[in-house]
Amino acid sequence: MSSTLREQLLKVGLVTEQQVRASEQRRAPSRRKPEPTPEQKLAAQKAQAAKIARDQELNRQRQLAAEAKERAMQIKQLVEQHRLPKVLDSDDRFHFVAGKKLRFILVNEAMREGLNNGSLAIIRYNGSSDVVPAEIAERIRERDPRAVVQLKNEPDPVDENDPYKDFVVPDDLKW
Repeated sequence: MSSTLREQLLKVGLVTEQQVRASEQRRAPSRRKPEPTPEQKLAAQKAQAAKIARDQELNRQRQLAAEAKERAMQIKQLVEQHRLPKVLDSDDRFHFVAGKKLRFILVNEAMREGLNNGSLAIIRYNGSSDVVPAEIAERIRERDPRAVVQLKNEPDPVDENDPYKDFVVPDDLKW
């Protein structure tokens, strides 16, 4: 039973001699791939270089996104661990500018004093405002400078022609 499949199909009568010859003619001898031309080689090298550059850019973007996510988690952890408790029963508001908006937080007398002398700072993160010690605010500023609200602690330059230069308005003035 060492006959080929063709011979076996002929013996059984499933195919005819004409069908066998037609199938042999259809079957082309295996061809080798033609050698690529120099232009094709150059195009393939350019495509490979472009793919490598695109992959490197994607990896860089993924790495930057991962670093940003890590910084965000660090800031969140710092704020949650070191924020002062919110004052909810006070009528005293501390107004500050965050971005282009005027915002406020409720404070007590100790918090107002700390914010005015610079020992406390306001952090705007994830849509909320929290008060943290100044040392923690500096650590947060290293990770994201936009999260720390810049409070104006240095005095304005005095204009020599200002008639009210001798009348200083205190920072903690309540209206």
